[in-house]
Amino acid sequence: MTHAPALLPPSSLPLAHLACAASMLVWAAGLPAADLLIPHVPAITLTAARMGLATMVLLPLWLMIDGRRAVLGAAWGTGLLIGAVTCLGAFGLILGQARSDAVTVAIVSAAMPIVGMGIEVVFDGRRITPALVLGMGLSLLGGLIALEGGGDAAGGGTLLGALLCLASVVVFTFGSRLTVTAFPGLSPLGRTTITLCGGALTAGVMAALATLTGLPAPNWSALGATEAGALLIYAFAGLALSQLLWIVSVGRLGIGLASLHINATPFYVMLILFAVGGPWLWHQVLGAALVALGVMVAQGLLHPARARG
Repeated sequence: MTHAPALLPPSSLPLAHLACAASMLVWAAGLPAADLLIPHVPAITLTAARMGLATMVLLPLWLMIDGRRAVLGAAWGTGLLIGAVTCLGAFGLILGQARSDAVTVAIVSAAMPIVGMGIEVVFDGRRITPALVLGMGLSLLGGLIALEGGGDAAGGGTLLGALLCLASVVVFTFGSRLTVTAFPGLSPLGRTTITLCGGALTAGVMAALATLTGLPAPNWSALGATEAGALLIYAFAGLALSQLLWIVSVGRLGIGLASLHINATPFYVMLILFAVGGPWLWHQVLGAALVALGVMVAQGLLHPARARG
């Protein structure tokens, strides 16, 4: 079995937590950057550009770390198919953000651990516990509160946008499950890269077909240096760098502990938007807090004895 070399020493738990927090922060930074691109670039074209640029970073990195044999010997057919699934998730997230706002995307995405538990209930026979039901209820309530009055917020948060984001999170989480189970012989970096290549290829083909069939093209006259910088942030920081930092932290902390850091992403997005002149919306703060509380309740973190077991 091929494994990427450890990027953190065994005793570096604080560094692993720092890497995970940084992963969430740079991912959160990509959402406001996307707000600059979404009005001018169709969702499928933006998906293709983002995933393509991220692939250009991660593929050479995978080759350098794991070696040529691991890359050429990987199950590329399976990777392309699973990547097509994750592409739908990335596409749906952009559609959802176009119909809501960056904060809504972050709040809905923070429920990913609960979505993962729901998938385990369906496919793995995980037991439905009162804590899981209560956690889901709190997260749902938090999402509804965050959307209350969203029409007055920048970007006009809407129920449709939130539902698209939720569908995207479900697809992405399911795609992540397939990635882990389908490539037991690949390192985490290899698993991420091979599916990202599949997603980039799928998005590229879809974008080309959209152009050939006369669907809307990017408004090139509205794109300048600012938008180019936003794309670099959205692709390299919000996808490639965040994925790499995520891989490093998961390898040291485990998926359960690392996933808790996603609870902070709505607050990162709010702070970033506030720093650049956006409004501070207390109903979104309350909603994000309830989503985070729901995730912790569902994961049993409010029962220390159970969590240690």
